[in-house]
Amino acid sequence: MIVRDLGETPYLDTWQLMQAFTAGRNADTPDEIWLTGHPPVYTLGQAGLESHLLQTSRIPLIKTDRGGQITYHGPGQIIVYLLVNLPRRGYGVRELVSRMEQAIIDLLAEQEILAHRREQAPGVYVNDAKIASLGLRVRHGCTYHGLALNTDMDLRPFSAINPCGYANLPVTQLRDLADNVTIAHTSTRLVDLLTQHINRPYHRQDSRG
Repeated sequence: MIVRDLGETPYLDTWQLMQAFTAGRNADTPDEIWLTGHPPVYTLGQAGLESHLLQTSRIPLIKTDRGGQITYHGPGQIIVYLLVNLPRRGYGVRELVSRMEQAIIDLLAEQEILAHRREQAPGVYVNDAKIASLGLRVRHGCTYHGLALNTDMDLRPFSAINPCGYANLPVTQLRDLADNVTIAHTSTRLVDLLTQHINRPYHRQDSRG
């Protein structure tokens, strides 16, 4: 698996690059992980409702082709895009989502933070506040888009939306839950854990195949 640290990138440009990469890959193309961050932007999933944007501002809204509803991306948030050939790995998108969530849960556990999933609401939560959002697109068995982990950021723009389509859903971030948080260390450790979980052989007894 190839890991690319893109630095901060415009959301629209990176989305278009993911689409192009996925359209151009073949059965032998290595999977990739793209690590990035975005200037302030709201993104709305392909079946998302614009009514979940509660007030307009200078922050643009981009309608995208991932799953899920509306979310916010901004500086201090770690974005990881997963360009994965699922048939080659022998498991499906639900299993990939489970592995993504577990990587984040394990990362937080290293900081002695107890995190959990919610049924029917992909993502990772701490004390019922959302700390990480997930959204994927699958085309010809290959994924793009990925996850966003709130790390050390301004959370106020979340107040202008129903995060992931849920009214009054609280959000949190790693900085408010642990000491000595840095984007660099957290990014490196998150990518390490994601790589381990994605590469782990799939067994039929895995709960979310």
